[in-house]
This record gives sequence, C-alpha cells and structure tokens, in this order.
Amino acid sequence: MEEQHNNVNKWERPADMKPRIFSAMQPTGALHLGNYLGALKNWVDLANTEKYDALYAIVDYHAITIPYEIKEMRERVFEMALGMLATGLPPEKCHLFIQSQVPEHTELCWIFSSLAMMGRLENMTQFKEKSARVDAKDGINAGLFTYPILQAADILVYRAENVPVGEDQSQHLELSREIARRFNNRFGATFPEPQTLLTTSRRIMGLDGENKMSKSLGNQVGVLDDAETVTQKFTRQAASDPARQRLKDPGNPDICYVYSMHKFFTPEERLEGVASECRNAERGCFHCKKELADNVNAMLESFRQKEAELRAHPDYIWDVLRDGGVYARKLAQETLEVVKDNMGLLPPS
Repeated sequence: MEEQHNNVNKWERPADMKPRIFSAMQPTGALHLGNYLGALKNWVDLANTEKYDALYAIVDYHAITIPYEIKEMRERVFEMALGMLATGLPPEKCHLFIQSQVPEHTELCWIFSSLAMMGRLENMTQFKEKSARVDAKDGINAGLFTYPILQAADILVYRAENVPVGEDQSQHLELSREIARRFNNRFGATFPEPQTLLTTSRRIMGLDGENKMSKSLGNQVGVLDDAETVTQKFTRQAASDPARQRLKDPGNPDICYVYSMHKFFTPEERLEGVASECRNAERGCFHCKKELADNVNAMLESFRQKEAELRAHPDYIWDVLRDGGVYARKLAQETLEVVKDNMGLLPPS
C-alpha cells in the first residue's frame, strides 16, 4: 500500500545538513502562560542547545481561517514576536519569521492537497471542535478544513525532522508524516517523516480549571501582565479546590487547579508543604493562590524588563522577523526546486 514505509524512498538527511526543527504559533496578540509552558519554553531550550537549525514561525495564514479585525493583524504579529523575544527566544541561535512572507508554504500546500484524503481531514479532532463553534450563518470555510495540509507544508517545506508542539497537535503531525510518506513513495525520497518533541507541560489549563488556557475563553494569564494583574487573576479568578467548601474542610491537591500550577512555579522543596497545608486545612485557598501569584510574578519579572527594552526599539523586532524570513525563504525555495524536479514540473521561468 502507498502509506506503508518504503526504505528505497525513505529520506535521509545529507551529511552537511544540521537537523532542523520547526514550530509555530498563531498571532493571537499577547502570549499567556499556556503558550509559554506548553510550547515556547521548549522552543527556547531547544534553540539554546544549538544542536538544531531551529525555525519558528508566526503563522498568520492560519489565523485568517476565522473572522478577525483587519487593522489589528499587524499589531498582533508584532506583539507575538515581542513576547517571544521577551521570554527568551534567542534570535542569534534560531530563525523567527512570518509565515505569509514565505509564499512557498502555500505553494507546497497546494501540492500536498493532491495527497491528503478528504475522509482523513473530516476526522481531524480540531476540525470537528472548531467547526462546531462556527456561527451557522457564516458556514465552515475551506481553509478551516484544509488547515492540517498547510500545517504539513509549514513543517515539510523546511524538511524539519522534529516538531516541538503540544499534545493536542499530535494528530496533525501524524497527518504530516502520512503526506511525507505518500510523496516519497510516489515521487522519490524528498521529505523526512517529522517526529514530535512534546514538552513535559503538555496541556496547561486556564484559570477556570476546566479548559485549556485560551485568550478567546478569557481564562488566561499573560506572560507580560503586570504584577497586580497577575495577583488579581489568581486570587479572584482561579478555580478553588472543589473539596474545600469551608475554611476548615481538608483539600485534595491531586484535583486542585491551583496546586497543579504550583508545580510549575513553586520550588520543589516547598511543594510538599503546600500540599500538606491543603490536606490539613492549615490555611485557606486565598493564601495558597496568593503564594502562587507571588511565585509566578517572580518568574515573569525578567520578561517584563526585557519587554520594556524591546518595545523601545520596534525596528529591531521587525529586523529579526525580516532576517528570519530571508533565511526561511532560501530553504523553502531549495525544497520547492527538489519537489518540482521530482514531480516532473518545470522550474520558474
């Protein structure tokens, strides 16, 4: 069968090519703790190892599959880039760029659309979830349906071997592997089958304790929020331990949202004390939330300082994005040349 591995047509990285990783975020504006813990922290760590040729994109083409304010898009891109750099992404060790400035993404997407099966796309979990939220009068646009094909092109146009993403993207990455395999088996060894690099913080819940942290749900804490805002969000909005209806009721850290967040921000030696105080009702939820907020603010302070420095020099941010785009497009053009040659298509005149 076409989908089976064929060792003859299995891509192998050239000896002079550094292993590549690719990942991306939609330009939703300000970054929140879910973005940072679930993805960006891992991006920073991977870039700093200098083991990879790391490419990270702000995927504005993906963002247009749902209604948006036209005048806000460029600002959203800028704020996303600002947040990424402020939280530690090192532009000297990776390449940050804007998806729409590398048109080879969409060109490869069209080629891949002849290899992706409609039935497979219909069964994508995120398509079902997103289409269920679409206003009936607007209908479901084709971009929302073919979103995973563009995502496959995003990755494979750089022949990236690894993709640091959250667990919710695993199904999309499996489709990318299927498309790469089909292309290789039909046209010759051209693409790797990219593998997932999951973070230990795979799914970060929002303040409601029930849904993934999301700006659209209003349950987020921004990585660049000021200290007072962070404190108020945790003390006033964070879901309390459901076992603690009264101050004297013992709690259960295993099911408590606040304690789950303590695991990311509270020193290891203090965690057991927080859990014990909860189980024994030695202090109320408010004080537990306040301690969490203090620890979060301690971590975010360096981000706020870096953000202030970067915001004073906006041209620097646009320069980083431009330079990243130039590098990314060079790689993407090289890939498209190989793709077209392998398919029997003519090169640009």
